[in-house]
Amino acid sequence: MKKQLKVLVIIPCYNEQANILNTVAALRAAAEALPFTVDPLVVNDCSTDASAALLRQNGIPFLDLPVNLGIGGAVQSGYRYAVANGYDITVQLDGDGQHDPDFLGTVLRPVAAGELDLCIGSRFLEKKGFQTSFMRRVGIRFLSGCIRLLCGERVLDVTSGFRAANAAVTEFFAVHYATDYPEPEAVLAAVLAGFRVGEAPVEMRERQGGVSSIGKFKSAYYMIKVTLSLVISRLSMRRLRRK
Repeated sequence: MKKQLKVLVIIPCYNEQANILNTVAALRAAAEALPFTVDPLVVNDCSTDASAALLRQNGIPFLDLPVNLGIGGAVQSGYRYAVANGYDITVQLDGDGQHDPDFLGTVLRPVAAGELDLCIGSRFLEKKGFQTSFMRRVGIRFLSGCIRLLCGERVLDVTSGFRAANAAVTEFFAVHYATDYPEPEAVLAAVLAGFRVGEAPVEMRERQGGVSSIGKFKSAYYMIKVTLSLVISRLSMRRLRRK
């Protein structure tokens, strides 16, 4: 490489006091083995627990949002920060410990090499590690089928929040990003905008602590909402072209 790439790792955080310090520590340990400059940025989405205090006490860089924006708004705040500060690549990494930072390089390298514009860490390529519940796998397959039908791209792990984006996709997401359950819609939007989207095999873990924001009752709402959003996005982005 002609220069050492600057990488920003966006870590959305909402009430993750049980996980956030370990997540950042594991990320920093994994980053030491990579030929990149890797900076963590936690986006505290108006947590009501001790997350912000822990981040502040331990000197971890974070954005402290004044209102709760949800996962999409929190991540988009990170993308905007990346654009403003000239990062070459941005990575999304969940704050709940499910994403193993040891696979950071696996997700980064196709983007750093110019092979992909957006690389998604997929638990389903090699089917190792935590595979999530049966019903969630069914839902993910359904959404994957919807995206393939709408844009022709086959992405297995469309709900994975472990992904790396180059500077062009980062700029695109800083403007175009869904606010509610954004991962599948972001995949569709990137493909329709002409970006090269692919996957790399990763292993995921069960949540290391705390409670997921998507419970049983929200799952049905999630499927309906995301499916409708995908269809609407397909219709609204017909004329959107990659700059």
